[in-house]
Amino acid sequence: MGVRLGSADRFTIDELIVTCISRQAKNSDLMAQGIATPLVVAGYILAKLTHAPDLIFAVAIGGCITNSWAPLSISRAEEANLERPLYIFSFDEAAGTLMFTIQPKEFFRPAQVDPRGDFNNVVLGDYYAPKLRLPGCGGIADVTNYSPRVYLYVPRHSRAVFVERLDFVSGVGVLEEEERKELSILSPGPRYLVTNLGTFDFEGGRMRLLSYHPGVRVERIQKKTGFPLAMAPDLHETPPPSAEEVMLLREEIDPLGIRELERLSGGRRRAKLREIIEREAEGF
Repeated sequence: MGVRLGSADRFTIDELIVTCISRQAKNSDLMAQGIATPLVVAGYILAKLTHAPDLIFAVAIGGCITNSWAPLSISRAEEANLERPLYIFSFDEAAGTLMFTIQPKEFFRPAQVDPRGDFNNVVLGDYYAPKLRLPGCGGIADVTNYSPRVYLYVPRHSRAVFVERLDFVSGVGVLEEEERKELSILSPGPRYLVTNLGTFDFEGGRMRLLSYHPGVRVERIQKKTGFPLAMAPDLHETPPPSAEEVMLLREEIDPLGIRELERLSGGRRRAKLREIIEREAEGF
């Protein structure tokens, strides 16, 4: 899907998602990178190459903190991260000490989200007889209890993702003050959410539409959401990526198009993955 950027240039929806992620990073922030999140990684690198040159990354692949970066890769991702690390850590150290102490900004990709921003990455259906067992929370249950820097992204906005009631809660959303105290929850809940249709926050305790992407109607966003959305008073169209941002993504950050994998499924994803691996083997 392409959207017009100007008279000569165009951007794709994955490039707009990456740009929205990039805009959430401020200079000198510490940004946590999970596993298999190329849209997020591309967004962090884009921020570092544009408005946040002092950005630091806490990287799950290879387990390190670094201020360097390399183009997105499947076969060489860990090698690039470990080339010039500032600090190397174990997963136990990251989950039990570092994340709680330094509290980086982090984007999570949920399988389900409810109106107040609770989310699920564990199971679809009954926990003991699931329709689908998901990858698990990987520390999300801990991080979302205390971190004030939780962000979400959903590459494919649908009623299957945005549901009135979760099948399982693995990430904490925006709770009433009394409930937060009762459960000893320190986090205020997710700060921001971007999908392929728009951007959102949870101001007031409910998912609220901030902006709609170019070419997307508000009615379509509501139809694709399984509960009524709140609307920001200054609801507007999402600003598109600049020509420079598109160039950086395509030529320097992700020339193989690895970011596209998060929006593909089935045969199209397999074909794209095969193409990427073949180009990497050829030394691209």
